[in-house]
Amino acid sequence: MRFLLVEDSDELAQAVASGLALEGHAVDRAATLGEADDYLESAPYDLILLDISLPDGDGRDFLTRQRRAGASTPVIMMTASASVTDRVATLDQGADDYITKPFDFAELQARCRAVLRRQSGVADSRRHFSGFTFDALGATVTVGDEVRELRARELRLLEILLSRPGQTYSKPHLIDRLFSFDEEVSDNAIEVYIGRLRRKLEGSGARLETLRGVGYRLIPE
Repeated sequence: MRFLLVEDSDELAQAVASGLALEGHAVDRAATLGEADDYLESAPYDLILLDISLPDGDGRDFLTRQRRAGASTPVIMMTASASVTDRVATLDQGADDYITKPFDFAELQARCRAVLRRQSGVADSRRHFSGFTFDALGATVTVGDEVRELRARELRLLEILLSRPGQTYSKPHLIDRLFSFDEEVSDNAIEVYIGRLRRKLEGSGARLETLRGVGYRLIPE
């Protein structure tokens, strides 16, 4: 998944971005609301982590503008306020969740997973499809009685493909979803991850199909 992190503290931003990258997420970091606007004009995001107090304005005003413009990207507000009134107001303005600073990274991970599950309409971290079970929380694919571990980017790629089985995803689209602007991506990076994922799905009733010159899709065998 691709996240936009809007946070002016270098120390906190680096810690959050590094932790999310280890999970296979692509993270772009904006230190101001102006930078956040630029990023949003350049790429689609699956989730925005938004600080309230930023050098050029209030994150809540930014959120209100986004919602009034029709943007539906999930937003988790990061706030130093423990006031119930402030937290309720943040949710009423269109935030999908909030987390109070200082926070434990494990809690942020859990809140990100919960918001993304709600966004996709999936309540459970496990998904059954054509002869295999995908466990996003456990980072595994189970085929028959065999549990196969997924590396971080394999997991994120399977999440994307499983979000709409049968839909074709182009290579540029997958690159946008899996890699941040700061990462150097080779031309065959997606092909490498597709190949790895195919091996993890061997023996199931699913097929990861390549449509030459078009993209990739996950379909029943």
